[in-house]
Amino acid sequence: MEADVKLDCFGLLCPMPIIETANKVKEIRIGQILEVASTDEGLKTDMPAWCKVTGQEFLGVSEKDGEYFAYLRKIK
Repeated sequence: MEADVKLDCFGLLCPMPIIETANKVKEIRIGQILEVASTDEGLKTDMPAWCKVTGQEFLGVSEKDGEYFAYLRKIK
C-alpha cells in the first residue's frame, strides 16, 4: 500500500505507537494515508480499535519479520 506519510515507531512499546499516531494524524490532511511502522505486536489490535474510536478509516496491517505496518486514512 502506498502511504502519503510514514511514521516510524520502531522500538516503542504500547501505548507510544498509538500516542505518536494520534499526534501525526493531527498534522496530515484529510484523505491522506498514514503508514505506522512498529515492532510492537500490539499494533495489530490497537490500531483498528483506535481508528474505530476516533473515526479514522483503518485500512489494514501487515507483518514482515517481526515488524508491523498499519495503514489508516484520515477522514475527519
